[in-house]
Amino acid sequence: MQYFIGIVPNEEYKMKVIGFRNKWENNSIGEVVEPHITLKAQGGLTQDEKWISKVEEVCKQTRPFKITIDKPMFFGDQILYLNVLSKELHSLHRNIVREVATSNDLIRKYFELDNYVPHMTLAKTSYGLTKQELNNMAKLAEKELMPYPVFNVNFIRVYKESSPNKYIKHLDIPLDKRNEIFSIKGGRCSSAQN
Repeated sequence: MQYFIGIVPNEEYKMKVIGFRNKWENNSIGEVVEPHITLKAQGGLTQDEKWISKVEEVCKQTRPFKITIDKPMFFGDQILYLNVLSKELHSLHRNIVREVATSNDLIRKYFELDNYVPHMTLAKTSYGLTKQELNNMAKLAEKELMPYPVFNVNFIRVYKESSPNKYIKHLDIPLDKRNEIFSIKGGRCSSAQN
């Protein structure tokens, strides 16, 4: 049984990505997991789940932030993904990896810390597509998945392996909202960050 931690895009864009990925009938990534941005890979996330309280502590100290989806890119010629931009995301990743006390071997194995590249996977050759299909998909993604959204991150999602190579939502952990300033404007309550 394995776990990983991700960030889910807003519902509208998530459904857009699902529809796009499903255009390729051999693309089995939708059977593995919902569209997400990997925040922390499997390394150090053990079955005893003691690490969850450490992740919750990091999240309590992390203010909600914005994330920007960006153009399609490749890892080698076998994985197509959408790039993700956010300096706060990098900080949150580092803080979680350090708190979980992932070993150096696992950090290297899962491309964490200095090798971390935030991304949302669209397809892989190991999930049924050819390299040519990935190239075709990348060209179409530039047309169909634009405009690339900016969305708020208010929580992170822990995924748990439910069967071999299939992950489902285990739990959502909210980010700390105590640092937001609340004000009344025109009879409505609104919030703004410092």
